[in-house]
Amino acid sequence: MNEFLQQCQAAIGVSNVLTDGHDTAAYLTDWRRRFTGRALAVVRPGSSEEVATVVRLCNRFRVPIVPQGGNTGLVLGSVPDESGTQIVLSLTRLNRMRAIDTINNTMTVEAGCILEQVQNAAADASRLFPLSLAAEGSCTIGGNLSTNAGGTAVLRYGNMRDLCLGLEVVTAQGEIWNGLRGLRKDNTGYDLRDLFIGAEGTLGIITAAVLKLHPLPKAQCTALAAMRTPEDALVLLSLIQDRCGPALTGFELISDFCLHLVTKHFPQIPLPFPQVYPLYVLLELSDSESEEHANAMLESALGEALAQGVVLDASLASSMTQSKALWQLREHIPLAQAEEGKNIKHDVSVPISHIADFIRETDALLQQAYPDCRMVTFGHLGDGNLHYNVSPPKGELPDAFIACQREINRIVHDSVHRFGGSISAEHGIGALKRNEISRYKSEVELKLMSALKQALDPAGLMNPGKIL
Repeated sequence: MNEFLQQCQAAIGVSNVLTDGHDTAAYLTDWRRRFTGRALAVVRPGSSEEVATVVRLCNRFRVPIVPQGGNTGLVLGSVPDESGTQIVLSLTRLNRMRAIDTINNTMTVEAGCILEQVQNAAADASRLFPLSLAAEGSCTIGGNLSTNAGGTAVLRYGNMRDLCLGLEVVTAQGEIWNGLRGLRKDNTGYDLRDLFIGAEGTLGIITAAVLKLHPLPKAQCTALAAMRTPEDALVLLSLIQDRCGPALTGFELISDFCLHLVTKHFPQIPLPFPQVYPLYVLLELSDSESEEHANAMLESALGEALAQGVVLDASLASSMTQSKALWQLREHIPLAQAEEGKNIKHDVSVPISHIADFIRETDALLQQAYPDCRMVTFGHLGDGNLHYNVSPPKGELPDAFIACQREINRIVHDSVHRFGGSISAEHGIGALKRNEISRYKSEVELKLMSALKQALDPAGLMNPGKIL
């Protein structure tokens, strides 16, 4: 492989072909630090043309490629295996914002741009790029597209697939497809864009995208509502949607144990209520009229929910500082889980109408099989996506509980399937869930996916061992 590495160095510079263990370490371990792979090298091209050159070299020397953005994924989709034969192709040097068109409401950015930087650039142009998630300070647009990321505002704005109008992609053969068209209507054949979004780098490498922007809202208002059951949360969702319509941007379900973990490990973040309730919903409105109009809508809707007994208590943020404090409760749940110790994560979706039944039945099945296991249930109730995580019973050694992951996954995923759901809502499949999808997808669906993979990547060099 010396000749391959030398040609890579000649193409993109010696300093951008990393082989020393000290230099490559950060690229080889997954975000949760559960797995570390090995790589022939970490290659850091600085342009789409350099990406294409590297891919052509990989074809010539039959070197598998693992595309990587911010390496914030949770399903082992962006790290190499243990063979040491793959390269990690890091896209972080492709970090230019190419254009902003405020009339067309689009922004053209490269795949290595950090999500938070894209949000800020849109805001500087008096526009909104609405994707928002916990890793926004380190995840990249390419990674967001490759996993069809969702986040907290899917209810109003949709997933990344809904927020992208066009792509630039380096194919598995090392050709550049320029599909950077900022069109909302283009019915000229197969939708190639949507093939690559959510494909986790297994069909080609996304190098740039045209993103959809929105007007900045005139006001945002946030509230935390307390209630008894998930059924009450669904009633509240319908009520808020009826009263507030498309102004409803976020609707996040949070169990009492989630907030217990947050206040335990981050005591500087206060709860807005003097007592503990079984369940909470964090909701946010984005309004195009005024702060007064938004607050009036939310206060009226919450007042009705309180009168009906659906909501037990509610705290409405009266300032941006209070709003951020409420969102900190939600955003610190994963951090608090990490502080508490190892746990078994699930990123699932079920039809919204079935969420309460899913939680009740699956909780019971888990308690029957693993008494006193602790459920960390939270997520985007408004679009049917739950982060349904299982922590060991208090006092049990985490490693012993993690050894039961296969059995726990089977209980959860079988239950998801019974309710007509998906075992991956927004995190992807990667290597972690690769074997799981064969249990839940039909033979026809798997054949179609395999046919696409074979057609676009016949040599099997693009992120091998992921998804299929």
